Amino acid sequence: MDKSALVLRHLMFEDLGTFAEPLAAAGYAVEYRDAWELDFDKQDPLTPDLLVVLGGPIGVYEQAAYPFLVQERGFIAARLAAGRPTLGICLGAQLMAAALGAEVYPSGLKEIGFGTLTLTAEGERGPLRHLKDTRVLHWHGDTYRLPEGAKLLASSDLVEQQAFAIGANILGLQFHAEADSFPKFERWLVGHTVELNAAGIDIPRLRENATRHGGTLKVKAQAMLRDWLAGLAP
Repeated sequence: MDKSALVLRHLMFEDLGTFAEPLAAAGYAVEYRDAWELDFDKQDPLTPDLLVVLGGPIGVYEQAAYPFLVQERGFIAARLAAGRPTLGICLGAQLMAAALGAEVYPSGLKEIGFGTLTLTAEGERGPLRHLKDTRVLHWHGDTYRLPEGAKLLASSDLVEQQAFAIGANILGLQFHAEADSFPKFERWLVGHTVELNAAGIDIPRLRENATRHGGTLKVKAQAMLRDWLAGLAP
């Protein structure tokens, strides 16, 4: 391993999932750090070769309840300002958008389940082309305004902002391409049971769809990540 990847985690069971394999194959030594316990003031945001910011069930705007979000957002902002390779997933993408000065807010709906993306012309030309006609996992209630200078890459039928990029090194994904299929997916169903029941989600159907679509999603998502990693600018 000749490169480093710092992975900021907000829930123990929301990890790199299927992204772990292509990262290792590309030579990245992965270090997980739980965002709430990391002393961001003692960390250089520019040191890791790659920063990955994972998902979680809290909102970017909930700094009063979760004060670590203030430092985490500043850490991400410093890295983005330097153009260092950064990948955000769900909450991670929202934190990136906020760090870039964009508004993050409740969408007014829960988009939870497997569905396809509509790629923009920019999305069709880049790594997300591997996900065309592939059902990805959506699991969020918040959304964001497109950050200034960012390119919209994908939308869904319910939420316009599903992916954005700034140059080759900055990629935010609102959806979960990294989600493992059953049985590992069971961690999500158990861990988010309160949210799922409150949103009226059919849990057996969601499990069935994870089994049905998970294999294809893994192949396509790993191809997407390999493509993105290969295109990172020095």
